[in-house]
Formats: sequence, C-alpha cells, structure tokens
Amino acid sequence: MNSLFNILLQPFHYDFMLRGLAASVIVGVVCAVVGVYVVLRGMAFFGDALAHAVLPGLALGYLLSGSNRGTLFWWALGAAVLVALAVGRISKHAKIREDTAIGILFASMFALGIALISTVRSYSVDLSHFLFGNVLGVSTRELVLTAVFGAVILLTIFLFYKEFLVLSFDPILAATLRLPSGMLNNILFILMALTVSVAMQTVGVSLMVAMLVTPAATATLITRRLWQGMLVSAGIGAFSSVTGLYLSYYFNIVSGSAIVLTATAIFLLVFLFQPRRGVVWKRR
Repeated sequence: MNSLFNILLQPFHYDFMLRGLAASVIVGVVCAVVGVYVVLRGMAFFGDALAHAVLPGLALGYLLSGSNRGTLFWWALGAAVLVALAVGRISKHAKIREDTAIGILFASMFALGIALISTVRSYSVDLSHFLFGNVLGVSTRELVLTAVFGAVILLTIFLFYKEFLVLSFDPILAATLRLPSGMLNNILFILMALTVSVAMQTVGVSLMVAMLVTPAATATLITRRLWQGMLVSAGIGAFSSVTGLYLSYYFNIVSGSAIVLTATAIFLLVFLFQPRRGVVWKRR
C-alpha cells in the first residue's frame, strides 16, 4: 500500500508537476466541454483548422517580439479568433458552404505559417513547445492565464446553454424563435478559438483536435442528453490528463501524446465493450 502511495505522490514532489497537473486538468475539462458542440455539429474539421491557424500568429509573434511564451500566446489567440470570425463571414457573404470556407482559410493560414517559420533560423527550439506541447514547462503566470480563460469559456457556455442547445439541434426552430443565430455562431467560434489557444501549450497544435473530439465522441456513445454528455466528456478529459501526466513521468514520453493516447484508449474501450451497443457486446 505504501509503495502505491509513493507511486501516486512521487511526481508531485516537484512544483512543475503540480502546475502541469493543474493546467492539464483545466485544459482537459474545457476542451471536453467545448468538444461536445464540436462533435454534435460536425465541426471537427473546423477545430483542426483553428489549431493550425495559430501557426502564423506564433511565427509572426516570434519575429516581432521574440520567444516569450506569454507574448506568443496572445499572437496565437489573435490569429485563431481572426480565422474563426472569417469563416462565418466568408460562408455567409460568399454563399459557399462553411466547410469550403474552412478549407480555404485552413490551407492559406497553414501555408502562411510555414512561410513565416521558414524565415526563423532557431524556431525548432523556441516554437516546438507550442507545436508539440510542453505541459511540464507551464509557469505560474501561464497557469493563472489558463484558469482565467477556462473559467470564461465555461461560464459563457453556461450562460448561453439553452441558445446553443436550440441552435445545435434545430436551426429552423432557432430561426422561428428569432434567436440571433449569426451572433451565437460567432460566440461559439470564438470560444473554440480561445480553447485552442489555451490548450496548445498542453498538447500542442499537432494534437489539439484530438482533445476537442475524442472525449466528446466517447461521451456521445454513452449519454443521450447534452448536459450529461458535457459532464461525462469533462470527466474523461480530466482523467485522461491526469493519467497521461503519470505515464509521461514514469515512461519518459511526451505528455501531450500520453494524454491523447489515454483518451483514445478510453474511446476504444467504450466503442468495443459498451453494454448492448458495443461492437464486442453485439457480437456476443
């Protein structure tokens, strides 16, 4: 029993592990809750586009202000919000499908990011923590920033829960009730942009979409109500974050990858063995 407690408590003798745990749990919960809307509305491609849209913001911020992580965060956030609002504007006024607008902006922003990064000689060291995540390098200031933005995101979802619910399940009813659909969509897009910006230091740009989609997809398999899906998704996100951090510490692997792989393992277990609806259960 003592050895088990030692295994559980040993990583948290270090301050950087405590900060990493707090940051990863906050990000896991926020991504999972916002991800329910992403999965429900079939916006996984949009989440992926936002994750890659921060790249030119990071590169431009690095070129203009150096490698300070706090400054780079605001550049990345600005790029993500700009792309999020541009998607709605282009799809509305150009009369093209939303996924087409996403594809155009995703490709162009990603190309711009690569072009800017190619001019930075030392980007491999200075920008790698944003590209691949570095939860163990989270400072106290960054943890506070993560907590504040996480609280803002969750509070906004709570305040607009009914409106987002109607808009997601029945857009025609939303129009009948004269809900401001355009404004609500923009708010949801901005929330996704904030989530991506907050989470990139934990799992990185390359794995961001997995934390938005995987816990929420797992929750949709075992729940039938939106609020239930959010709670289950948040639980999976938090559990994956804690477990991934332990795996990262004891097996010396990248924390972001460990978190995502844990969430994926949970999804596969539910998908295969869920009572009455799992693949293995049905075959038995």
